Amino acid sequence: MKNSLIKRAIGKAITHNIGLSILLVFAICGVVVTSLIPPQILKYIVDHNLVPHKSEKLLTLAASYTVILLLIGIFDFVKEAVLTILGQKITKEIKVEMMEKLERINAMFFSSNSSGVVVSRFTNDVDAINSLFTSGIIGMMVDCLKLIGIVISIWIFSSRIGMVTLLLIPAIYGITREFQKRMLKAQIENRILIGKVNNHISESLKNILMIKSYSKESYMEENYKRYLLDNYKTVEKVNFYDSIYSPIIQCTRAVVIALIVVLSSKQLNFLGISLGMVAATIELISNLFAPIENLGMELQNIQQAISGIKRVNDFYNEAEDDYKEQDLKAEDMISNREDVQLSFNNISFQYEEGADILHNINLNLKPNEKVTFVGRTGVGKTTLFKLIMGLLKPTKGSITINGVDVYNIPNSEKRKIFGYVDQSFHVIKGTVADQISLQDGSITREQAEKALDFVGLKDYVESLEYGMDTIVNSDNLFSQGQKQLLAIARAIVTNPPILLLDEVTANLDSITEEKIVSVLKKASHSHTILSISHRLSSMIASDTVVILEHGRIKNAGSPEVLLESDDWYRSHIALEKLTWS
Repeated sequence: MKNSLIKRAIGKAITHNIGLSILLVFAICGVVVTSLIPPQILKYIVDHNLVPHKSEKLLTLAASYTVILLLIGIFDFVKEAVLTILGQKITKEIKVEMMEKLERINAMFFSSNSSGVVVSRFTNDVDAINSLFTSGIIGMMVDCLKLIGIVISIWIFSSRIGMVTLLLIPAIYGITREFQKRMLKAQIENRILIGKVNNHISESLKNILMIKSYSKESYMEENYKRYLLDNYKTVEKVNFYDSIYSPIIQCTRAVVIALIVVLSSKQLNFLGISLGMVAATIELISNLFAPIENLGMELQNIQQAISGIKRVNDFYNEAEDDYKEQDLKAEDMISNREDVQLSFNNISFQYEEGADILHNINLNLKPNEKVTFVGRTGVGKTTLFKLIMGLLKPTKGSITINGVDVYNIPNSEKRKIFGYVDQSFHVIKGTVADQISLQDGSITREQAEKALDFVGLKDYVESLEYGMDTIVNSDNLFSQGQKQLLAIARAIVTNPPILLLDEVTANLDSITEEKIVSVLKKASHSHTILSISHRLSSMIASDTVVILEHGRIKNAGSPEVLLESDDWYRSHIALEKLTWS
């Protein structure tokens, strides 16, 4: 499967743009061939017009020289334009393939990869691959052809100068590559330090009240000055290499040209070439430096691109979700809302081999049962919810709804079965109605209005300038409590039989919490509700409380039974009463 994604993307871009591909080949040939013609014209002008003092055809030759230079510019422009267009098309194909992969990728991938890491695959790595095509392999091919053409042209004039040129190429390339390596190293250091400077500024702004409270202004200033000083040092290093590289190349070019002129003089006549050949050779030698300099940069781009290709291929080779039966419909699984049975069949789960998060969980829930999972942080409560929704696959065992494994349910059907609410509300681009429907065309406006009315937000939304059509582009439009009510509306809008509540009152004040709990109590009459709560006193009335410890079920039963039989539960309730009294 190695490089299959890249090859497929390049293949699609080329086959779908045959005309552009042919134009690119034509432009490359044009650039290489036309760049070798001006020295030949110059040689002819000097030897046949200037030396014998003849003006015949001089105007025509001068015009030809100008036209060829113009053609070189046109071919180069066409080459760069076509490369840019094809490069963008390749980038588009790669990103489309990656997005399709992202939709199929196993949820375990996101447990070990942050959003920043995933985004960098789509941006930095794909851009590096794009540079492989636009300024890497194609550019190197063009520059190599130019070098070969220049060396052959010089060799035709004089085999001795040709030998000198062959010796000159590795020397110039070595100097160029060494400077580029040093500059790249300094630039990487500079980027790291710029990141530190920017991070220090954002951290200072974020924690400004704490900094002032503890009189840490001078400490933060000193750190900032140190980061800035280190940054300036790397900038100076980059500028130093950049400033001395050009004079070194210019001096080398001048020495080589002076050497050719001296060796071609009447006194020495070591090279045995005409004055026109000398002029043409000087121009060819001058043209020799640009492609050598470009080759060093192109190799650098290729090295970066290879790293990008590896990372993109690693992403593309990530494990995918198992095949789900697309013809499996929610209404077929749940024909009667009053007969929804959720079963945990000896499930175990681990993110890493040998480290169980959950172990041998067995539960059978009755229709419309209210179950609360409690336990210390890190015992696996949220992981259990991800397993219930089929986002993760158990390492062992299964979770079933009316006998159907939840992991096999198509994602498109899950919203009709599960309503999920966590402690933070994620705003999407769009209107208030979009926040509830998530732009799902199957959800009607009437359903969204009904959900808003259920959670008690209908009057507030109607008071907004455009009601449900108000664009939500600010976090200030809704309070924290209202956002949580919106989250509940989003969860219940499809009237799913099962609601999953993950610490929904964790960040709310007591008055808002009471309102949220009352809405959830209203919803509890027609739903199976599974909730996670650290504060047992704030949870909705539960039929069953499941205490998790070390990934296992330590105890389970009604709140009344546990209050009598479980020391941990009893002490936890007592501690909460003491804390909130």
